[in-house]
Amino acid sequence: MSESVIADFVGQFNSEASSRGDPIKGRVVLSQKRLVLAASEDDKLTIPLDAIFDIAIGQVPPDLGDFFDSTVTVAFERNGRRLVAAVEADAEKIEKFGTVLFKAIVNGTETTVKERARVGGRVTDAEFRTARLFLTPGTVEFRRDDGTFTVDLETVSDFSRSSREVAGGTRPVLEVRHMKGGTAVTTMAALASARKMSILGRYLRREYSELMEQLQDVELTQDKTEVLVAMYSTGDMEGMPLASILGKDSSAVSMLLQDLEADGLIQDSPDGPALTPKGKVVASRHLEDVNA
Repeated sequence: MSESVIADFVGQFNSEASSRGDPIKGRVVLSQKRLVLAASEDDKLTIPLDAIFDIAIGQVPPDLGDFFDSTVTVAFERNGRRLVAAVEADAEKIEKFGTVLFKAIVNGTETTVKERARVGGRVTDAEFRTARLFLTPGTVEFRRDDGTFTVDLETVSDFSRSSREVAGGTRPVLEVRHMKGGTAVTTMAALASARKMSILGRYLRREYSELMEQLQDVELTQDKTEVLVAMYSTGDMEGMPLASILGKDSSAVSMLLQDLEADGLIQDSPDGPALTPKGKVVASRHLEDVNA
């Protein structure tokens, strides 16, 4: 292939496009335009990247057998049919391959984006503007001629799809609620390609699910939640006695802060206790519950 190769490793794979029953060992080669699964020079499956409409990591359709462990599964169109192919390798290699595959498909996509469409609950007068979309470690970048702004995936608290009036027509829009400078904001992004919109949504859901898994073991009592939300709502805590804000005994608040630090939700800062990115996500999600 003439285009540059961005991944090349040995793994096992199988596909509904082949007639074999069991997975086979061979080369997995990913370029900027195609994914090639090659058992041999004469036995290879070539999947154009623009034919891929979904990517799943760790999920294998039953029809491809129970032989896979760490996997990337791609769904693609071929000759009017929708098919799947699964690739297996060691967990670290699969993790890297999955990320590179998402980037190969999404990076550089022209996007119409509205930065800070909402700040807190307030709808702003921001307008949709053209940007190029890039997935980078831990972030989604929107690059414009006048600069770049990012969405830190660790601070995403929610996302959804809606339909909005964009560039004179109704288009599907991805809405991402996240933290920016200690404030909850909403970024809206519209992609002309429904296929790439779906793949971007899959990537964000995966990142979001991983964050939620990290939070599953955190025991959040009502008192802990109130502390997090108070810190989130007041922002800079310097000079603000948290115990007075909460109406609680200072020694009880100190114990709660110790527990929250052990949970990875707060950390020390020059100005005193501060929320970690994970703590900000938890606090923003529970803000409405406390105010109800």
